[in-house]
Amino acid sequence: MPAPAWLEGKGGQPEGYCHRWMIDAIRYLVTGGISWRAMPADFPAWGRVYAFCAP
Repeated sequence: MPAPAWLEGKGGQPEGYCHRWMIDAIRYLVTGGISWRAMPADFPAWGRVYAFCAP
């Protein structure tokens, strides 16, 4: 995964969640076959994860 722009000094705002957490949440949803709203509290809010992977 590419480094965020704010880490490379190109400006921008630090992200609220780590990309690793987002990818882990998406993998959990896909492998478990659960709905978005049934995501456990250990992951970021389902709306943020959905926005991360939505085109």
